[in-house]
Amino acid sequence: MNDRPDRGELLEAVRRFLADEAVPALGGHLGYQARVAANVLAIVAREIEFEAVDLDSEWRGLAALFDLHGEPPTDAAEVRSEIQAWNDALGERIRAGDADAGP
Repeated sequence: MNDRPDRGELLEAVRRFLADEAVPALGGHLGYQARVAANVLAIVAREIEFEAVDLDSEWRGLAALFDLHGEPPTDAAEVRSEIQAWNDALGERIRAGDADAGP
């Protein structure tokens, strides 16, 4: 299935409208707010674009820190859940002083 436009394209279309049409038409404080909104959309689009790579990198880094082997789950929600659990466990180790000597 080809879902076009995708979420990145939708964000870019709204960002361009804000930057190219709304900001010049509004001017002043509202123009500034529209420019801020356009910049927020650009940030969100970049986060979406790189999310899979970032999740994979964080998952692998934490797995190595805990000396775990294997591949990350294919489901992004499951990857996020494991990352959260490992970050919580790492925080506990740090608070307990178990991470003071390094990896």
